[in-house]
Amino acid sequence: MPDGVHGALIQRVSSRHDGPLDVTWLAARTPKLPLGRIRLRWEPAARSGWNVTAHLGLATTEVHLASWPAAPDDWPRLIRPTLHEVAGLCAALAFATDALDLSNRLAEV
Repeated sequence: MPDGVHGALIQRVSSRHDGPLDVTWLAARTPKLPLGRIRLRWEPAARSGWNVTAHLGLATTEVHLASWPAAPDDWPRLIRPTLHEVAGLCAALAFATDALDLSNRLAEV
């Protein structure tokens, strides 16, 4: 990670097994994660590889989503399936919430 960076905010996760993770760097003083967004952090592991962690932004807090201790150098490929599934689940829940809100507003009319 570049100096002064706290992590990376996942922008997009490719559905391809070898596809990219599009990220935006997060400054060290970045406020809490937005709802449904995922932040990654990685640092060199003690013996080899990388310690990678992911956090998920919820309505009132952030939660630890996953850890990959001593992940190999190609760790983005290792973690991509988990991130893709969680991002898809968050998008589906946001869509369902919007549909329910619309349904409730229409019922009030």
